[in-house]
Amino acid sequence: MKRQIANHLPVTLLILVGLLWLSLPGCHTKKEAVNASKANPEETATTKSTSKAVEDFDQFYNRFHNDSTFQMSRLKFPIGGAAVDVDGTTPWTKKNWHIMKTEIYDIDTTQYKVTYHKTPTEFTQHVWLPKTGFSNKCRFELIGKNWYLVYCLDENL
Repeated sequence: MKRQIANHLPVTLLILVGLLWLSLPGCHTKKEAVNASKANPEETATTKSTSKAVEDFDQFYNRFHNDSTFQMSRLKFPIGGAAVDVDGTTPWTKKNWHIMKTEIYDIDTTQYKVTYHKTPTEFTQHVWLPKTGFSNKCRFELIGKNWYLVYCLDENL
């Protein structure tokens, strides 16, 4: 019996950490993110000059996290990265993809470390829990006129 429980412990831990990450209340607000992007005049000028031609990232990002059907349509499988845990590395597929619900701006930064960087054609985000082996890195890219998630490395070691 102990062996069965020990065999399921890493999977259970992965599921619990994943659920916790997806349901965290946020300290950052969208207003802070908008103010941060306005601090870079080059990015703002580029975004304004191409706003008629390309999809607005902030609108895409919001919809991506609030509409699971839309999210699945903006993943081009196979995407880079994988789910990594103590049992090994699993490439992402449509069947094993975990719907992302929490925007990077809404992660509790009193507990988690968070970084993100936005350019006119790329958005990267990284959230991790220090000293735990939990880390999630994602990259969105502008492909043509639309944004897509092209990379996600979810580590839970």
